[in-house]
Amino acid sequence: MTHSRLKASFYTLGCRLNQAETALIGNSFRQKGYELVEFGRPADVCVINSCTVTEQADSKCRQLVRQVLRKNPATFVAVVGCYAQIGSEALRRVDGIDLIVGTQDKLRVSDFIDDPIKLSAPQIIKNKMTKAPFTIATADGAAPTTRANLKIQDGCDFMCSFCVIPFARGRARSRAFWDIQREALQLIDAGHKEIVLTGVNIGTYQFEDKTFLDVVKMLLTIPALKRLRISSIEPTTIPHELIDLMAGAEALCPHLHIPVQSGDDKILAAMKRLYTNAEYLHFLEYAVKRVPDMLIGTDIMIGFPDESDAAFQASCDLLTKSPLAYAHIFPFSERGGTAATKLQHKISPALKKQRSAELHRLSDEKKLGFYRRFLGRQLRVLTEEQNEYGQWLGFTDNYIKVAIPAGNLSENSLVTVRLASINGETGVGEMQK
Repeated sequence: MTHSRLKASFYTLGCRLNQAETALIGNSFRQKGYELVEFGRPADVCVINSCTVTEQADSKCRQLVRQVLRKNPATFVAVVGCYAQIGSEALRRVDGIDLIVGTQDKLRVSDFIDDPIKLSAPQIIKNKMTKAPFTIATADGAAPTTRANLKIQDGCDFMCSFCVIPFARGRARSRAFWDIQREALQLIDAGHKEIVLTGVNIGTYQFEDKTFLDVVKMLLTIPALKRLRISSIEPTTIPHELIDLMAGAEALCPHLHIPVQSGDDKILAAMKRLYTNAEYLHFLEYAVKRVPDMLIGTDIMIGFPDESDAAFQASCDLLTKSPLAYAHIFPFSERGGTAATKLQHKISPALKKQRSAELHRLSDEKKLGFYRRFLGRQLRVLTEEQNEYGQWLGFTDNYIKVAIPAGNLSENSLVTVRLASINGETGVGEMQK
């Protein structure tokens, strides 16, 4: 049934992969005749693409449902994705949710809404997640400008002891190679200059005889693609050849986000991570030797059970003494069904908070130090949006955030600027004549 002038709004919690999937879900509503409106504006349907990595993500999802219904009680609310997959019982008890769709069917959520009228109890759609390779139907010409997220993989087989994602997203599966190529060409035709590869564990990509490296090489052969960026990638899955490619291909952004989680080998083993601190460091050193301007970020979890002062100090040392440029800090959050729930020696919330603040401070210092290295240098920036001062914001190839005084710029322009100064977490760029 095609709808006339019905409105749909969307909210994404969590990772870049969720952002990529929300864009695909939005396109499916647009194809059915819905008008897409900003979240918070009155809408007939509101889709919340959920995350369940932490208890905080679960609670934020429940809050969002209440927020939507306070403003617009008649809105048909659908919660899809990771929390819908493993927390459907908790969501069923939240007043006002009409539809709960798990991971396997989330991209088809619009198919389950024939007429967006409030229901007395939520409809729950939760099918078994397949391990089969997949394709994604994408809509032509419905893409926003600037960076585009391209989903190449889903699920994970690694089973880290703290992580609920294998339960929420299922086992690792990869997108058909030709289907990645098709969407990439479509995105570039729609005007995108940068593509970001996303997935849950993208380095494990495997379709027939094709690997992650083959995906990267194939995309780099597309002449109109100006930038290819790799989102978060697991340390044990990065081939050295990827770094060698980065050293030689201008379009492959010199930027990696490689989660380490801890600088302490005992904690890494308890987390069931598949490397040691020394192996991780060795790889970082190889990477920055081959690509000196590369920005490498990481994730560090604090307050994992049994994290001693010495173990925490090892994480601080890893951040300060390695080539890492920043860290995203996550306090350990116990998730039902994971192996870490059985571990003793829990860390108090107060100590987690203290350690988190210390690491944030170190990360800010490290990022500032990295940015300073580029003062006075010419860098390429892709403009994305304007801030309240009329400056254009965007990122350099190696992911330094830059504000550029407006001039006669427009969105989605690749421009060369000189990094003139640093204001907080943003560099200030001057246009080069």
